[in-house]
Amino acid sequence: MIGHVLGGRYEILDRIGGGGMALVYKGHDILLNRKVAVKVLRQQYVHDEEFIRRFRREAQAAASLSHPNVVSIYDVGQEDETHYIVMECIDGKALNETIKEKAPLPVEEAVRIASQICDALDHAHYNQIIHRDIKPHNILIGKNGRVKVTDFGIARAADSSQITQTGSVVGSVHYFSPEHAKGTLTGAQSDLYSLGIVLYQMLTNRLPFLGESPISVALKHLQEDVEEPRKVNPLIPQSVENMILKSMRKNPDERYRSAKEMLQDLDTCLEPGRRNEPKITFVSDDYDDDERTRVVPAIRSDQFVHDVEDEPEEEPRRKKRGWVKPVVWTVVILLLLALMYMGVRYVKEMLYVPDVDVPNLVGMTRENAEDLLVQKQLHSRVIEEHHPDVEKDIVTKQDPTPSTVKINNTVTLYVSLGPEKQKMPDWTGKKATDVKTELAGLNITKVTQEDINSDQEIGTVISQEPAPNAEYDLKTVAVKLRVSKGPKEFPMPKLIGESEDTAKSIATKLDLKLKVEHKPSYSQPKDRVFFQAPYKEGESVLPGAEVTVSVSTGYPDEAKEVTVEKLMEPAKKGENSTIEIKYTDARGENLIWGSGPVTIKAPQQFNVTVVLSPGMVGTVEFYRDKERIDYRSVTYPGEGIPGNPGNTTQQQGTPGSTAGGAGGAGNGNAANKPASTSPSGGNGSGGNAQTPAGTTTTTNSTTGGQN
Repeated sequence: MIGHVLGGRYEILDRIGGGGMALVYKGHDILLNRKVAVKVLRQQYVHDEEFIRRFRREAQAAASLSHPNVVSIYDVGQEDETHYIVMECIDGKALNETIKEKAPLPVEEAVRIASQICDALDHAHYNQIIHRDIKPHNILIGKNGRVKVTDFGIARAADSSQITQTGSVVGSVHYFSPEHAKGTLTGAQSDLYSLGIVLYQMLTNRLPFLGESPISVALKHLQEDVEEPRKVNPLIPQSVENMILKSMRKNPDERYRSAKEMLQDLDTCLEPGRRNEPKITFVSDDYDDDERTRVVPAIRSDQFVHDVEDEPEEEPRRKKRGWVKPVVWTVVILLLLALMYMGVRYVKEMLYVPDVDVPNLVGMTRENAEDLLVQKQLHSRVIEEHHPDVEKDIVTKQDPTPSTVKINNTVTLYVSLGPEKQKMPDWTGKKATDVKTELAGLNITKVTQEDINSDQEIGTVISQEPAPNAEYDLKTVAVKLRVSKGPKEFPMPKLIGESEDTAKSIATKLDLKLKVEHKPSYSQPKDRVFFQAPYKEGESVLPGAEVTVSVSTGYPDEAKEVTVEKLMEPAKKGENSTIEIKYTDARGENLIWGSGPVTIKAPQQFNVTVVLSPGMVGTVEFYRDKERIDYRSVTYPGEGIPGNPGNTTQQQGTPGSTAGGAGGAGNGNAANKPASTSPSGGNGSGGNAQTPAGTTTTTNSTTGGQN
């Protein structure tokens, strides 16, 4: 076989193992340029249809599984009379070699190996495949530590009948479960029994049951208790011994319900809090089932003989005839045979158990299925497990499947707990983009995002629905993420004109950082804000922004106050007139004096105080019924009005008045100075004044008018 190329593709390189049914070779896949393992059916079985079916069944069983702890099947084929399976080549060795070299293994290593085997069995059982030959020879360990379960040659579907050779049960007797040894229906718990033996062997370097023949070993599986592993190896933690004892219970009902349950125990058995847990106890140490052999006591014939011999002779003295004795014995024998027949018939009737059809219960509710089994005189055993596609309390499978059994048998119902609920991770504080990637990895596709203002970094998840650690159904879950879009902007309030304390209070409420400077000011009185930057009133600003304000310490030292007096009369005596005064000084332009327009009915004196800075010309305008009737220019004390040195104020007449004389000419260049007027008649040439818009204008005045 070495050097041969199977199927024009697989070159046989070397023999690496073999069993009773097949030989295993190391090969090279010429097409994909990779190492493979090729299992070839032994030549003596190539004409045996049963072995060929088993060989093909191994390929079908293993090929239906996809798990990191199950050897992958690449191809299956036949060339002439050579049947072969091409599978993953494991660079390592079988577990039985590791046990020979190193056992007893360290507890941590043994538990790690058992966990990976159990994980593979959980996947196989979920796909309705029972391995039925778990032993160290069928467990491969790669150099990277990865455990691989192989050899599904006698595996069967969970709902099919058992596979036997003619007159014998197939499998490895040292790793048999009791039900396997009896040749009855084996299920997932039989694999867990075998796994318990493998774990026992790894930790003690011995098998739990040994005998002179396979039959004697099988009987020990059925009848004898296993020696507790801690008596062999005291280094085994109590939690691990409990697992071994539970998985090796002779009654399947007392073992782990599933590989998943055993895997969960393996994952936690070495935690500090479990190592010295109490020793496990069981309700009963006797395994009793409905298939025990019943012994019928034999009926002793001497009872009936004795009765005949005790009958009195009717003619004791009469001479006995020679034919009497044979007749008596014949009658006795016939009577005995009749009684024995009746006894056997009675016993058969007593022991006869009628048959009953097991109905198809899959898809029914648990309650209806149990009621139907009661009507059929059958018992039920329920195993609850999560199912991704079946709602709660619905039967997903049954064991046995619809068939004919004796009444009082037990039917195992696998009842759905509904989809397995998972717990929602905590996404808060993470980037929304990263969270969405993780959600996609969890197959959660219904994801919405709401952007809200927050002090947290932009793009960060603030809250979520469902909440962290909440259970969810993968089929229906919809995740909502609330994501920060940064702080909310708001319009900058007006701080100018407010007191320093009020400005600080406003800044604190709005989470603004206020920087205060104290300076003299014409525009605001002492302790009032007269300047804010860089955000003016109404501009958008974010919480935490820094705002600088200038607080007035009062007028500058060079500021001077000048009072302008004016007697105002109503337009008509005895009737109301509205008086309004506007002024421009160092505090601003076109300011309204007082609190606004004043109504008078009689003459009234008005005193208007203006604040001036050096070189500045202020103005005061008097209005009656919205018509300007007087205009006053005011200069800084000690500085004359341009063209009229020495005067502090200059009155201009109302429009339309006349007076003689030439107006004085002057040139005023100070900012905010109005045009000068001459104090006497005639038209004066006004001085140049800088208006608020930055242009130079000339004002012509006419003297005279009403004072």
